[in-house]
Parts: sequence; structure tokens; C-alpha cells
Amino acid sequence: MEKTDNSTRCPWCGTDPLYVAYHDLEWGRPERDGQKLFELLILEAFQAGLSWITILNKRDAFRAAFADFDPALVAAFGPEDRERLMNDAGIVRSNAKIDAAINGARIYMDMQANGEDFAEWLWSFVGGQPIQYGRKPGEPPQVDSPESIAMSKALKKKGFKFVGPVIVYAFMQAVGMVNDHHTGCFRHDQIKAMAKDRR
Repeated sequence: MEKTDNSTRCPWCGTDPLYVAYHDLEWGRPERDGQKLFELLILEAFQAGLSWITILNKRDAFRAAFADFDPALVAAFGPEDRERLMNDAGIVRSNAKIDAAINGARIYMDMQANGEDFAEWLWSFVGGQPIQYGRKPGEPPQVDSPESIAMSKALKKKGFKFVGPVIVYAFMQAVGMVNDHHTGCFRHDQIKAMAKDRR
């Protein structure tokens, strides 16, 4: 992707090369792989109270620490793994968030065992297709939506933690359930064109 300036990007990514690459290549791209959705949901939970760039800088360490976010492996984590994670300076060390990640993996596996596809379930909150917002440059971004409120309530009902409506909306933005690139951003139309890719 050949973008050499920041003039037509969403302003939130600034000029940090890692953040710019995330904006240009990942943010808003429709993701329908259950394991990748699980990873992003857990990373959004770890981001609570922190900046997303902090999480991006630690993402490789998170992947190494959490077995590439394979739900089956994370669900099997025991006390020794928990202690290992709390001693891992490469990640965000929070008892509550680590417990929430392990518990979330167990919920994921329970859903799978009951014939409930995690990705399909999450995408059902937007009717299976990305919501196309037409936010103009300079307009303030949304922080939640009726869909994120509904998904938050449903996730909490299943037992997930750190899934308030604002965190869930940020997750929905990241995984392309909503196209929140502003209309002046070069990625807006590219992401819109991906909406038909149902993989």
C-alpha cells in the first residue's frame, strides 16, 4: 500500500510508524476468523485504561505469552501459567485482566462445544455485514453504538470481563464490524469494498 504522507488518514494514528501501519493495513478490515477475533477482544480488554499504541508495542510479547491466542491452549492455562504471565514484563501484568483472558478462552471453548461459532455469533450483532458509517473529516468519532451496547450485554451474560460498550465498540471498529474511517481517509472506500468478502 503506497501511502507516503499523513494527509488523508484518520488523524488518530498520528505519525508513529507502528500506528500508521496498523491504520493502513489492519484497522477496520473485516475479520471473520474466530481465533483472531478472540485475540483482538482480549487485547482490547488489556488496553482498558491504557493507550492502544501501548498494546501494539507489546502485541508480539502478548502472542508469545498467550500461545498465539489459541483458545484451546489458553483455556488450559493453570496456576503456573498465571504466575508466568504475572512475571512477564513484556505484557500488561494485571491479575484481573489475565484471569479475564483465561476465562474468556474457556467461554470460547464452551461455545464451540455447544455448536456456537464465536465469529458468527459476534457478527450477528451487525447482521453479518459491516455497518458503513459516513463520518466526515473533523466530525468526532463515536465511542459506542446500539450494537456495541447489545454485544457488551451479551458478552457479559456469557461471563466475559472488561467488555463494556466503549471497549466493545473499539473492538468492532478494529475488526471491521463498523467502517469508521472518515470519508476523507484513503482507507474508507477500500474497507467499504471489502464488505462483500465473506471468507
